[in-house]
Amino acid sequence: MKPSRKITALAGGVGASKLLLGLYGVMDPTDLTIIVNTGDDIVLHGLRIAPDLDIVTYTLAGVVDQKKGWGLHPETFHALKHLAAYGRPNWFNLGDRDLATHIHRTALLAEGKSLSQAADHIRQALGVKSQILPMSDDPVPTMIDSNEGELHFQEYLVKRRTEPIVRGIRFAGAESTQPAPGVLEAIGEADRILICPSNPLISIGPILAVPQIRDHLRAHKQKVLAVCPIVAGKSLKGPSDKMLAQLGHAPTALGVAKLYADFTGTFVIDPADKAQSAVIAALGMKVAILPTVMKTLPQKRKLAGALLCL
Repeated sequence: MKPSRKITALAGGVGASKLLLGLYGVMDPTDLTIIVNTGDDIVLHGLRIAPDLDIVTYTLAGVVDQKKGWGLHPETFHALKHLAAYGRPNWFNLGDRDLATHIHRTALLAEGKSLSQAADHIRQALGVKSQILPMSDDPVPTMIDSNEGELHFQEYLVKRRTEPIVRGIRFAGAESTQPAPGVLEAIGEADRILICPSNPLISIGPILAVPQIRDHLRAHKQKVLAVCPIVAGKSLKGPSDKMLAQLGHAPTALGVAKLYADFTGTFVIDPADKAQSAVIAALGMKVAILPTVMKTLPQKRKLAGALLCL
């Protein structure tokens, strides 16, 4: 029997959840702790919505809409249609079953519970065995400076469908926040720390902006493995390539590696980017070449298993 290993993963939403589902299936899920981006969180219709926390939780619970990668399946949208009839915004898709999660979270927060406590209650109710931690209990909204002015990230992504040109990114109030309880301990006590293949700017970036987290990763650099979300110059999911280019970073494996070099011991790239391995290694990281495109459950588990064996 293989010895137990504690794994801590830093994660965004859809892209990260593919790898996390693979890990969940090839290791003891109780040894997995996931630190999740909450920069995407937004308040709509008086409800606290935490997209990445919910995507990760729904995925590991086996209830996510697999085709979309977010939300619940099956789902209906009757409430959203009625909200629109009342003149309320309906650009953010909130399903009827999904609304129960947001109502429950908002009620727990109103009762004095922290975001961490609410996230833990939801994951336990859905039967998820791994620990799921928000990066911070404090709000840290990701704000996009664009050619249309400042936009909340969800407005940029969902309402405007990434059409505005990105000029800068701000994690509002991050400097005065604290990591959520258990976050720093999860990094320090882990046998291996995985940076999931999430957008480095707006999924991993907000986590790194929370004071102490980046320093703790640097202190445990040799345990950190980062999986590149860019393959052959294209995003595996979402607008990573477009955002990198608009902010002056190369939308390549090397471009991402430069953002992670100070705290990452091993950088994982797809065989399609093998030619960049030497220049990435020159940044002071080991380079591992593994198939990182995960379209099927076997592919997710194969990559997860390979990462655990590195």
